[in-house]
Amino acid sequence: MRFTKMHGLGNDYIYVNCFNEKVADPSSLAVEISNRHFGVGSDGLILICPSDIADARMRMFNSDGSEAQMCGNGIRCLAKYVYTHGLAEPGGPFSVPGKETFDSSLRIETQRGILTLGLAIGDNGTVDRVCVNMGQPILAGAQIPVALTSDPVVNEPIEATGVELFMTCVSMGNPHAVFFVDDLSLVDLEGLGPAVEHHELFPERVNAHFVKVAGPNEFTMITWERGSGITLACGTGACACCVAGVLTGRTEANTLAHLPGGDLELYWCPEDNCVYMTGPATEVFSGDWPE
Repeated sequence: MRFTKMHGLGNDYIYVNCFNEKVADPSSLAVEISNRHFGVGSDGLILICPSDIADARMRMFNSDGSEAQMCGNGIRCLAKYVYTHGLAEPGGPFSVPGKETFDSSLRIETQRGILTLGLAIGDNGTVDRVCVNMGQPILAGAQIPVALTSDPVVNEPIEATGVELFMTCVSMGNPHAVFFVDDLSLVDLEGLGPAVEHHELFPERVNAHFVKVAGPNEFTMITWERGSGITLACGTGACACCVAGVLTGRTEANTLAHLPGGDLELYWCPEDNCVYMTGPATEVFSGDWPE
């Protein structure tokens, strides 16, 4: 089976072109191929599948084999792969309302629905940056889901590992709990992360993010991803942190997120209520996995 390893800000995935390949058991393959000692090593597996309603369809599996609804860094890389390998004919320019216009566009089917992405094409014909219209954030507690009656879930207390924290919850097609802190160096991510992920308030588990705000248009974040653990970046999580910053009055709608793997540009657009995320996508190498 032919595969390609790609990453968005160090959030790395193994991609399989299912236009050509067949994967009988993606959950088991995700566990095996993601292993950083005995496999290729990644945060998960992403299948690039044909679609009857879009240019391609994305299926994403965490390194523990669980299937996730969405992946912001993953879909940027998938769009670059589709364009670079000619799997679909790209559409016309893609514009972020009131902001940047990108050269070409693709439509990708996900469990979040069909998402439209803009591609910035460099002089050498390669994809330099990708912008994703991540859609409108889901703020209703029951739809995130979180077992609280609050709607939206803003600055709600939660206890984990004996520590009281205050969270703001957002879904970007997958659930996120955002915690604003004064000092990221004091966050026990390995302890708090799994405790929050598996907390009884989250019936489908949750991604946990800890955020230090530097100003109205800038923040730094660290992440514990549901099903993957500590990762260098989380695109949907960065979008959730952008929304949470606005909801709590800490940031404005246009922000720069600093993640361990690099930066993402984020914009919660008031015109359409959608969150736009822009960042790089990098192809690392390709190889063959024994079937």
